[in-house]
Amino acid sequence: MIVYGDLQSGNCLKVKLLLSLLDIEHQWKHVNILEGETQTSEFLLINPNGKIPTVVLDDNRVLCESNAILGFFAENSELLPQDNYLRAKVYEWLFFEQYSHEPYIAVARFIQKYLGMPEHRVEEFNSLQDGGNKALGIMEQQLSKTAYLVCEQMTIADIALYAYTHVADEGGFDLTDYPNIQHWIDNISSLDGYVGMS
Repeated sequence: MIVYGDLQSGNCLKVKLLLSLLDIEHQWKHVNILEGETQTSEFLLINPNGKIPTVVLDDNRVLCESNAILGFFAENSELLPQDNYLRAKVYEWLFFEQYSHEPYIAVARFIQKYLGMPEHRVEEFNSLQDGGNKALGIMEQQLSKTAYLVCEQMTIADIALYAYTHVADEGGFDLTDYPNIQHWIDNISSLDGYVGMS
């Protein structure tokens, strides 16, 4: 199995972290987004959308979209509940991550960390702060009630939200305002099999 990704990307980290926690053997192939390596004709044959992470399974079937990949590999593991309601809550958080969290926190991080805050994107960066803090506030509230986002046990919802949350400061978000999130980050980063951005 081959995983195409870049460990500076939160979406790619999700997959790497899950595979490591579940001890699933794979080959990691680094792809540099900033140098256009996802837009080469070779890569577009694998994933026409030109995005990472992309997984090529042993039988050459291809999986794309980070949260879909998480769901696939977590099936029949303790990271994806069997209970229908809890499973739906996991997917609720996965959709939240893609629509209410990542568009603010990941984009702000990209503007500040990777683009170096160019003048023409400062206004956009500032406009992302309210949405990002709203998302963090919702997570903080839930983590005041349960150890993890869905229940007292970690799920792929936590892996998905951890990826960009733990580096939210690189997008201008002050995590000291969110003590429950900080505690949750510490819990995840101390797990056996943990891998971080590199």
